[in-house]
Amino acid sequence: MFDGLMSYIKDEEFRINIYHNRINIVNYLDVISLDEDRVSIKYNEGNIVIKGEDLLVKKILDKEILIIGSIKLIEMG
Repeated sequence: MFDGLMSYIKDEEFRINIYHNRINIVNYLDVISLDEDRVSIKYNEGNIVIKGEDLLVKKILDKEILIIGSIKLIEMG
């Protein structure tokens, strides 16, 4: 029982959740750039570039970021 709880608490898996006009990224490494039309995020296997219009960071925590706006393109590389 405690193994499952500790696994949940120590969750270090990179995840990206895409919703209508918002994107939530968990367990990223660094925010490279923030602009109203482009956001770049570094994760353990490369970079994510989010392109759109009126992009805004709604929430930013230690390993979690929520970006809202008119998202047009998400590139992973």
